Amino acid sequence: MDRFGQKTGTGWYRYENGTRTPIPDPGIEQLIVDVSDELGITRRTVSDDEIVPRCLYPLVNEGAKILQEGLALRASDIDIVWIYGYGFPRYRGGPMFWADLVGVEHIYETMKRLHDEHGDWLEPAPLLAELARDGRSFGDL
Repeated sequence: MDRFGQKTGTGWYRYENGTRTPIPDPGIEQLIVDVSDELGITRRTVSDDEIVPRCLYPLVNEGAKILQEGLALRASDIDIVWIYGYGFPRYRGGPMFWADLVGVEHIYETMKRLHDEHGDWLEPAPLLAELARDGRSFGDL
């Protein structure tokens, strides 16, 4: 659709000449509604309480896969990458440390529910399941 963002003046938003202020675009809103209808997706309001589990729990789940595959030696290695490489809030200690505070079992149970609702791409990592089952945390690894 040649909507390349600010450089073309259109992307997810419209941009007026000389400004980087995004302006909601009714055409994109309609496109989203049309595609949702085509795919049989019922649009709904997503609460603030639903956003964190949908964004951060899969992040923790992927971290568990990275640990299990041996791509990182410790959960804290993943935390360091996220804090210094991606700007994860330092005061949260990184996603894996944060997961231990939230509770690995709670994250695992939520991932199971998300997997049931949305499919295989949200399947809980085997390591996450093991830690939850054994009452352990990423800090125990």
